[in-house]
Amino acid sequence: MQSLDFSIVLPYTGLLLQGLAWTLILTALSSLLSLVFGVVFALVVLYAPAFVCYPVRLFIWLFMGTPLLLQLFLIYFGLAQIGIDISAFIAGIIGLSLHFAAYNADVIRAGILSVDHGQTEGARSIGFGRWQTLIHIVIPQAVRKTIPPIGNNMIVLLKDSSLVSVIGITELVNSAQHAISDTFSPFEFYLSIAALYYVCNVAMEFGLRLLEKNVEVTR
Repeated sequence: MQSLDFSIVLPYTGLLLQGLAWTLILTALSSLLSLVFGVVFALVVLYAPAFVCYPVRLFIWLFMGTPLLLQLFLIYFGLAQIGIDISAFIAGIIGLSLHFAAYNADVIRAGILSVDHGQTEGARSIGFGRWQTLIHIVIPQAVRKTIPPIGNNMIVLLKDSSLVSVIGITELVNSAQHAISDTFSPFEFYLSIAALYYVCNVAMEFGLRLLEKNVEVTR
């Protein structure tokens, strides 16, 4: 039986680090967009007229009820079939952002509903309008309450970013597959990138805890 030889990974360190860099870029951009869209979708579901609200509800239901991999295929290959040709990188960001925006919207909606109604009444009594109350009073409190679940969504997004390898983005998994095609040593490379994902997860969890502590201090 052939033993593991991790020395074979060393010549491909640059390739793996490049893949890791693209993974982190994808994760950062998609996390930011999914949070912004999540807030917008939550506000639409809660406050928009029915003709706007119900299509967004349908969108959330569809994206939460179907696999991310299928959504990536539809965005990258499906849109190309109808003449909308976008790069794999943009398709990956769109897919990850919209998929996790649906989950973030559900979390943020629950967070907004959990804000004490007295806060809204107090803001209105001192002259705040509806949107001023939402922007300055309700949304900041809702975001504070939803930091843990949204943070968990971002950690899941990091791991699910590996799925964009199927549409040709040279992120961490795709980079490892290129190295494996040269060396025919899958175990060493898959274990190596698993370790890199684990380090990233630990770093994100540590950052999330620091953020939670800082939010508690500023309350």
